[in-house]
Amino acid sequence: MSSLSYHAGPIAMERLRSHGLRAADIGVIPAAAGGPKGLIFQALDQYLFGDWLAAAPRQRTLIGSSIGAWRMAAACQADPVEAFARLGKLYCAQRYTAKPSQQEIDGVCRQLLSDFVIGHENDILNHPHHRLNLLAVRGLGTLAAPQGRGAEMRGFAAAALRNLASRERLAGMMERVVVGDERDNSAWLRERFDGFTTHFAPLSTGNLASALLASGSLPLVMQPVRSLAGAPPGHYWDGGIIDYHLALPYSRKEGQLVLYPHFSEHVVPGWLDKAMPWRRAARGPHRSWLDNVIIVAPTKQFLRSLPRGKLPDRKDFTYYGLDHDERIRNWRQAIGEGQRLRDEFAEFAERPDLTQIQPI
Repeated sequence: MSSLSYHAGPIAMERLRSHGLRAADIGVIPAAAGGPKGLIFQALDQYLFGDWLAAAPRQRTLIGSSIGAWRMAAACQADPVEAFARLGKLYCAQRYTAKPSQQEIDGVCRQLLSDFVIGHENDILNHPHHRLNLLAVRGLGTLAAPQGRGAEMRGFAAAALRNLASRERLAGMMERVVVGDERDNSAWLRERFDGFTTHFAPLSTGNLASALLASGSLPLVMQPVRSLAGAPPGHYWDGGIIDYHLALPYSRKEGQLVLYPHFSEHVVPGWLDKAMPWRRAARGPHRSWLDNVIIVAPTKQFLRSLPRGKLPDRKDFTYYGLDHDERIRNWRQAIGEGQRLRDEFAEFAERPDLTQIQPI
């Protein structure tokens, strides 16, 4: 049973035919939003950043939203293998009351991030090769500073209706904010590429924890982050609202390949686009953005082998309720099963079988 599937754009496929899969060719690593789904990549992430990529050092852009941002922050720590293990342990250990308030969830997440990054800020900000970029969303209009949960609900209901019409219309209610390493000029993102205004803020010790929290602050579930040092004033939410699977103009990174460990073979632009298959990046007007991308994704057979036959996800908090121990056991089991993803990728990287690769 194969645990991984491989999908490549035409430029990436040609490079693989000519040179195989070389760590030295990888210039960008994206990491999608998706909450607990990111746990499945712990062993693969440890191998990528602790061994494979580390053996071919070069400047690399690491970019993520929500759990993806947290994973990429682990990759930038001095000991990424330990950092990914710590992130997985902290994430699994979340415990809530039967009906947690926004304040309770915020408190748990703030403590998680404190335990995750405190003492590691300099490593993350000064990594010799990695350039970390975190994605968040800044509200506009009725989402600029909604007063109370009711106003926030109305604002996001309006956003969903606008997005149903088009992503361009959603841009009237929110902006993309990239909080990133100042050593990475992000030229490929600075030239406008979609309908959303994109702001850039320097990542610093003063905003690292807040940016990580903002990147994962779920609307209506958590409170928005109300200030982000170095960024425009406003309310900030989960970067996955706009950039769920990070449908970004990667093909602008000429001469570089993008390695994308992803939960799915599909790239869905925004969280609100999940139910709209016609919005998938490979089917839209920006299909060429993925020409130099290699997606590595768990197969359906692998997913069926996991507890409850699926990846861990946020619905598990409701499913298991107050039986935190059972949820934690099953999440840890899923993390352990993820070692198969690591082993298969390591074998593929050593001896790429191009017959396994499907077009994006």
